[in-house]
Amino acid sequence: MPDTLPRLKGYRLPREIVAYAVRAYHRFALSTGDVEDLLAERGVIISRKTVGQWVNRFGSHFAACIRRDRPTASDKWHLDEVVVPINGEKFWFWRAVDANGDALDILVQKQRNAKAAKRFLKRLIGRFVTPRVVVTDKLRSYTRPIGHLAPDADHRAHKGLNNRIEGSHRSTRKREKIMGRLKSPGQAQRFLAARDQVDTLFRPRRYRLSALSWRHARSDAFDLWAIYALEMSA
Repeated sequence: MPDTLPRLKGYRLPREIVAYAVRAYHRFALSTGDVEDLLAERGVIISRKTVGQWVNRFGSHFAACIRRDRPTASDKWHLDEVVVPINGEKFWFWRAVDANGDALDILVQKQRNAKAAKRFLKRLIGRFVTPRVVVTDKLRSYTRPIGHLAPDADHRAHKGLNNRIEGSHRSTRKREKIMGRLKSPGQAQRFLAARDQVDTLFRPRRYRLSALSWRHARSDAFDLWAIYALEMSA
């Protein structure tokens, strides 16, 4: 790991190593212990606790950079919610993806009602343009918020039409098992929001790309990550 970027103030290790640890943790289904082993293989001796601190500190930074530079989202949205147990309590993980399958936003909430749906939709519309089409399951809580906040949108409530977002929950379930449990709603929000954005950058729809285009997309993602690493601050 070449040390070519300016030192990160307050950190003894180069920012390339910190950025690599954050990327490996979010990009792959790894625990903090797994990332610790990867770094040890490369001669970097740190604890898994340090990896966790880096992930918590800089995950939101990289997510914000990716969200800032991403292409304009499609005007067709898929919305869904899935239950997430946190400390023995039931929370709901609200997620939205566009027609390309790229994550738009997530929100962890206690409720699964019209108020929660309105809060999530208002957050989405504040970040993106008003959608042309909104696809949801048959949860009635979506009806009034969509009619109020996006009255011109075509609301399609059909479980079979929402397979694009249903499949996106699988990786969340996989990471939840690896982590053992989510410790708090705030921790879940930070982690899941960052993981979704890293996936958007490093996992374009490969089946739509030729081998050469895929390699170019991957190279571009690495270049962007290096730029985001340069923007890190203590």
